[in-house]
Amino acid sequence: MGLSGQAVEADLPRTVQQIGQLHSMLLPAVVLILVTIWSYPAFAERVSFNSLDGETELSAVLLTPATAPPHKSVVFLHGCSGMGFGGGLSAVYSTWATHLNDAGYAVLIVDSATPRGLGSTCGSSKARRLIYAKRPLDAYGALHYLQSLPAMRPDAVALMGWSQGGGIVLLSIVDQSIGRPEPPPVHDFKAAVALYPSACSDRFQSKPFTTIEPQMWATAIPLLVLFGAKDNWTDPNACRSFIEGARKRGEPVAIKLYSNAVHSFDAPNVRLQERTAPRLPDGSLPLVGTDKAARRDALTIVPEFLDNHTGR
Repeated sequence: MGLSGQAVEADLPRTVQQIGQLHSMLLPAVVLILVTIWSYPAFAERVSFNSLDGETELSAVLLTPATAPPHKSVVFLHGCSGMGFGGGLSAVYSTWATHLNDAGYAVLIVDSATPRGLGSTCGSSKARRLIYAKRPLDAYGALHYLQSLPAMRPDAVALMGWSQGGGIVLLSIVDQSIGRPEPPPVHDFKAAVALYPSACSDRFQSKPFTTIEPQMWATAIPLLVLFGAKDNWTDPNACRSFIEGARKRGEPVAIKLYSNAVHSFDAPNVRLQERTAPRLPDGSLPLVGTDKAARRDALTIVPEFLDNHTGR
């Protein structure tokens, strides 16, 4: 069950605000260096709805498939760099949206930064602490919005996030979610996908960073995590240990590591390169780049996973 609004506020000094003290390498995002589409596709619609934080009107892009409604749908949560350059849309999100549209899913890409007057929330900052407190509430605001649309199936909404957005997925779907309203929705998210998620470890998903006891993270929502084994920005080994531990406790979770892939392996046509920032503890820079084999596999298994849990 979700926490009440009062409980959320009371827990922030102990939980989400402490998450903001984590080292910047634990809270990455899909990087701005990715190729960007400077205008939205013709079938995209700009929409707005309220976050469950009670104070923010969120903006989003809704992309609908060509199939007849009612549609299954997926909420996208961007990384800490936001949705893209200059009002455009990062190609990692637009290509995934088109791919899932082709598979019959509507896609809602939620902008959690711009409506709050924020740019990048990467690195150690007050903005990042704020965004970690608010984005689970954005996720459930997006769920409520989609379920209000006659063209969408209220019982077939999934959640998908990249990097920081992947970390928000973990904070959102956990049984003690700070984003889930009380009472909880009649139809919760049916499935969740996290690509190279931040803060994916038992340490940062339990006390004192959340209200959850160590090794007690639990969810009723099936989760698939995809990670590059050579990711030097987020920690694939800690995430694998965390997810495998939850799986052994009977949670409906799974993780797949791609042996040669680094961060942002699913981005289209990005050469292997170093970001200019942030620097990692050893002084090195995060590696990003496309891994064609991993990307091809992810594009195959994600729709299959979603179909298995939302129905065809």
